[in-house]
Amino acid sequence: MECMDIDIETLIPHRDRMRLLDAVVTVDGEKAVTAATVTEDWPLYREGSVNVLVTIELVAQTAALLEGWKRLQSNRGGATGWLVGIKSADFRRPRLDVPATLITEVVRSYALEGYAVFAGTVSSGSETVAAMQIQAFRPEETA
Repeated sequence: MECMDIDIETLIPHRDRMRLLDAVVTVDGEKAVTAATVTEDWPLYREGSVNVLVTIELVAQTAALLEGWKRLQSNRGGATGWLVGIKSADFRRPRLDVPATLITEVVRSYALEGYAVFAGTVSSGSETVAAMQIQAFRPEETA
């Protein structure tokens, strides 16, 4: 899988152990696709696997990357913080093996001022391990 040469930390506010994304597969004005490797350093790690709930954070970080990329393209800077809620979620298994490579795809469904809804899927190989919609609010400005 070929990835784009993008500095992720210019696009999202997450750092250190909370930055789960390893690479950007593709990003444009409509969609972002990222890659991440599940490790024992991840949040929710226990006994050789990670709780599937961490996929919420993968979708949120990929959505933040999409929005950060769009901000950078319009010369408004990159990373900003969002408050995120889960609109709906379908977890297809309880845990994710360590190590595993996860591909996260996010599309912005709609936005109004500082509020947006994103649809996201997280896959491991050919298996979709989670699908969800998240809602995000950025209080300091309009979208």
